[in-house]
Amino acid sequence: MNTLVEAAAQVFSREGIGATTNRIAERAGLSIGTLYQYFPDKFALLDALAERHVREADRKLTEVFAELRTQTPPFDAAMRTVLDAVLRLHGDRPRLHALLHRMVPVDQDRLEALQGFEDRICDEVAFHLKRCGRGGDDVDWTARTLVHAIDAQLHRVMTRHGYHAEDALDALMVTVARLAPPPA
Repeated sequence: MNTLVEAAAQVFSREGIGATTNRIAERAGLSIGTLYQYFPDKFALLDALAERHVREADRKLTEVFAELRTQTPPFDAAMRTVLDAVLRLHGDRPRLHALLHRMVPVDQDRLEALQGFEDRICDEVAFHLKRCGRGGDDVDWTARTLVHAIDAQLHRVMTRHGYHAEDALDALMVTVARLAPPPA
């Protein structure tokens, strides 16, 4: 099954939504019948890719946030570390990530899991905003706005049009500075 999912990632990265199960099976070196034993259509493969991506992102960001809670760097340094990790998670196949971001979770459980993941990220950003005296009167609101603005900038702009990692990091840090400026 991992072979099929990896082949799907490669084909969707190259062809976008126009990818077919026939080309995915061919890329995997398997028959179309074998593909259909595991996945009823290409959207099931996209769902598997999305689930894999969120699982990997959750694992990596959990590590990053644990490290930041131990080190307690200044807010900008903390955000730069988080954003660097996020960019690394998306740098290998930006076209695939742009496509996955447009896909709707297939069921209520997956939607709730995705929202839980987003909530954990917002909570961690809020923790660092509070710790560093940033975020204004409603730190939780600022954290949510910041996380979702960066999410949109990354998934809807950068992954669709390509980006250089260092330039992207700088651009995302501009968003951070505008939405959560240092205290005056």
